[in-house]
Amino acid sequence: MTLTRTWDCPTCKIPVSTPHCAVCGERQIDPRELTIAGMFGQLLQVFSSIDGRLIRSFRTLLRHPGQLTTSYLAGQRLLYVRPLSLFLVTNVFFFAVQSFSSTSIVAPPLESHLHEQDWSAVASSLVAGQLEARHTSLEQLAPLYDQAAVLNAKSLVILMVLPFTLLTALLFMRHKEPFVAHVVFSLHMYSFVLLLYCLSLVVIVLDGFFGGDGLFSPLLDNILTASLIVLIGSYAFLSVGAVYGNAGAIRAIQALLLSVAVAAILIGYRFVIFLITLYGI
Repeated sequence: MTLTRTWDCPTCKIPVSTPHCAVCGERQIDPRELTIAGMFGQLLQVFSSIDGRLIRSFRTLLRHPGQLTTSYLAGQRLLYVRPLSLFLVTNVFFFAVQSFSSTSIVAPPLESHLHEQDWSAVASSLVAGQLEARHTSLEQLAPLYDQAAVLNAKSLVILMVLPFTLLTALLFMRHKEPFVAHVVFSLHMYSFVLLLYCLSLVVIVLDGFFGGDGLFSPLLDNILTASLIVLIGSYAFLSVGAVYGNAGAIRAIQALLLSVAVAAILIGYRFVIFLITLYGI
């Protein structure tokens, strides 16, 4: 139904003859919107619009590395979900998959910090100090730590993006891009990385379902690690070309540095979450 009659803008209190007020942007109300059916119709339209943009954003993120970043920097805002929103949605999806798989990538349990991480000797010393200060036992501390670590990892995941952004700004400083361009590039890059982590968790679950040892299998662990490095490096290579226009050996070196940075930042993030949780619970 097309509304053409003159109407009074409820905000500006002036007569308007177009569908939208030229002063404040208010829209002329269709009488059908003031019915129960109309309200449900508006609700459905809102959700379908969000879902459509989200699906389009994920499809573009996976199929066309770098395009989401270039589109955002070019001023396209309506087709895709904003970079930070996409990152946060991906983060929620990642932690949902992680909970389902019972395998923690970014927030290992306290037992893992004490016996399986590169900093286990340091962790053991710090935990021993906390146990003495709190007058408690490891059996009492571990469940509290494990629960708090997952919550901290969810809420502080943006910390992984910050050092990656600084590295990106350093690598491409000659391009004279505004700093926000590196922020957007990093958010999209980490959205892809989190989706890759989701895929690796699915592989781990399937391996366990068919009788495998999951991450306790050195072979599967090595295969997943190598695959992640190759996929992240390839994605970074394509994204760098699309966003910054680099080519040749320099582009390959930059992509390699970015993929190594992702792995290093993940390790650092685990340790930071360990410290924050240990001294925050």
